[in-house]
Amino acid sequence: MKKIFIGALFLLFGGSAAMAQDTTAIKPTTTVAPIVAPAPVPVGPSMLFDEPKFNYGEIKQGDVIEHGFKFTNNGTLPLIIYDVKTTCGCTVSEYPQAPVMPGETAIIKARFDSAKKRGQQNKVLIVESNAVQGNAQIVFSSTIASAN
Repeated sequence: MKKIFIGALFLLFGGSAAMAQDTTAIKPTTTVAPIVAPAPVPVGPSMLFDEPKFNYGEIKQGDVIEHGFKFTNNGTLPLIIYDVKTTCGCTVSEYPQAPVMPGETAIIKARFDSAKKRGQQNKVLIVESNAVQGNAQIVFSSTIASAN
């Protein structure tokens, strides 16, 4: 009987001690940044412009202005530009004739003649190439003030 009584006391006090333990989770003191995978490299030629849109601001009617749109072939194969089409005869383009190798940068120049133009002008150039994403568009804008 004595053994049963001691066993019952042990269970009573042992069980209450187990229930009295703190169950609060331990919080880490350092912050761990989430793992971010690097952007995948496109398989094949790819064209990435530093600045696909450019605003010349206000210019005078008759001014001829030029801007170079810098791009990188961020793909895995040589990039070949077949043509750069403009939306009107007031804009002329100049582009690399040789293939742009992976990792290399090059420039497409756009020259705009503002003669006979007034007000807000938005011009789109369509870059035809073998890039995996298809044709690219580069855009420039300006506001033409009267020459008078």
